[in-house]
Amino acid sequence: MEPNAIQLMTENLSKNLADNDEYPAMMSLHERCVSILANLWGAQKGEKAIGSATTGSSEAIHLGGLAMKRRWQEHRKAKGLDAYKPNIIMGANAQVALEKFARYFDVEARILPVSKASNFRLDPELVKKSIDENTIGIFVILGSTYTGHYEPVEEISKILDEYEEKTGIDIPIHVDAASGGFVAPFTYAQAGGPKWNFELPRVKSINVSGHKYGLVYAGVGWIVWRDESYLPQDLIFELHYLGGTEKSYTLNFSRPGAQIIVQYYNLIHLGFNGYREIMENCLCNARLLSKSLEATGWYTCVSDIHRPVSAAAGVIAGAKHAILGGEGETSANYIAGLPVVSFRLADDFRKEFPHIKQESVSLLLRARQWIIPNYALPPHEDKTEILRVVIRESMSLDLLDRLIADLVSVTQTLIDNDEVDLSILKKQKPAGDSRPRKEAKPEDVGQGSAKVLEGRVARLAEGIHRTVC
Repeated sequence: MEPNAIQLMTENLSKNLADNDEYPAMMSLHERCVSILANLWGAQKGEKAIGSATTGSSEAIHLGGLAMKRRWQEHRKAKGLDAYKPNIIMGANAQVALEKFARYFDVEARILPVSKASNFRLDPELVKKSIDENTIGIFVILGSTYTGHYEPVEEISKILDEYEEKTGIDIPIHVDAASGGFVAPFTYAQAGGPKWNFELPRVKSINVSGHKYGLVYAGVGWIVWRDESYLPQDLIFELHYLGGTEKSYTLNFSRPGAQIIVQYYNLIHLGFNGYREIMENCLCNARLLSKSLEATGWYTCVSDIHRPVSAAAGVIAGAKHAILGGEGETSANYIAGLPVVSFRLADDFRKEFPHIKQESVSLLLRARQWIIPNYALPPHEDKTEILRVVIRESMSLDLLDRLIADLVSVTQTLIDNDEVDLSILKKQKPAGDSRPRKEAKPEDVGQGSAKVLEGRVARLAEGIHRTVC
């Protein structure tokens, strides 16, 4: 954050967002933030958007899910139908918070497999086959944790429209825009052309993390409903014991207020053009990293933000750029997505150097103070492992140049060493791992590192870190 923002944060560390009467100005800033976000996401005339700050996107996602569940229950009971088997649909690439909602609030999670054909994101065709009368809603992600791809919100919305025409069953969408909510609205690429926000009547609620691309330090998320009618009264509590009347509809009561003040500062100080400049710069740096990696011939990118859009879309992008102005190319010339670079060792490289394991790249980079995780793609595609870099506003060209140089140097080191030498990497324990080290058997080392590395620590796909963002 900027020095002034840090000063604001420090001066307001003691503020509690729950104390409406004590800090009325802070509550006013809170309401303005909700209003700004609602309009940024296409709030419609005639509707009264409502929302709240949360401690992060996890809480916001849970609130969005709870609202969908309550509305589904109310609708079922009004028709005299049972309301005991709710389900919610999401892709296998979903961040763990979405799965937590289902488990914590007794909703069946229908987790649909992803594939290369679907860009490792929610597949609309599988959504069509999975919905039924007990589906409370669809979690659609604007920016997959794994590859940064935006999920096709408008395409899924059309499928749900067709389903309602045939069955009369209305299934809403909650957009998890934890990262994309502060990226897509500001970039020239937007979401690549299709709609994703409140411009689609099917989208009832959206969440975002202020501490990701909202540029605030950790501890703030936002949830906005397109209209107050989509927040069931059953979830709203009235409190009178703090000196006034306060309405509460969050999971947490006491929450830090400093982040809300800084979020408002960023929105007003940077403005639309300031955020656009930052997000376009992040995407530019991500494209530079992607192209540099593929230029080595050693790596191939799974993310697509560096790939030019199709000819037809390119004409649209050119027209937008001509209207909006600016010099040189913008994100509109490329496939839309988060400034995330997901990459893996190229197939030709693996054939030439079969003894080199991708996790060795991650380990050697960690020794150079880079934390670039190596983990498997979601289930059904988990035989493919990726390395991932998230480009933030703090990534300067100098730092990017150093990262590229270190990646090249580390890869060259692995090329120059034979498979027995690489077995030493198995003995390196991750930071904070206090478990006894399992030594390799001499006979395994004698047969090369393949057997040694087979016993490596389980993939991140098998543990809670599977979808850390």
